[in-house]
Amino acid sequence: MSDSANLGLVRSIYADWERGDFNKADWAHPEIEYVIPDGPEPGTWTGIAAMADSLRDQLRALANLRVEAIELRELDDECVLALVQFRASGKTSAVEVAQEGAELFYMRDRKVTRLIAYWDRERALTDLGLAPEGDAADAAG
Repeated sequence: MSDSANLGLVRSIYADWERGDFNKADWAHPEIEYVIPDGPEPGTWTGIAAMADSLRDQLRALANLRVEAIELRELDDECVLALVQFRASGKTSAVEVAQEGAELFYMRDRKVTRLIAYWDRERALTDLGLAPEGDAADAAG
């Protein structure tokens, strides 16, 4: 699978998510591993149905959830890092939520086999051994 094919697959996923459409899962391997390492409800789920159940649980308290890819980085032949902006409002409180996160897509044979969704972008970059944005400039200045 070429680099452009991996990025194309991830772009197509975000095209739906940016519109708030989380119903499609044709991009996911049947035994996908879905991981949320941080945030309000961390956990690990296996399979499309379990991933969908987890997303439904997360969406119960939120209205108008949108996930926008700010930047995509191909880390290797099987992994794409997406720096994202989550936006939503509380269903009962109507409080607006905006969070900078990151998502890692591990792919094989044009299917996502593992998706790691970080609420905290800095934690994702630290876990990957990448300097969070601005750190190099901060250290030099």
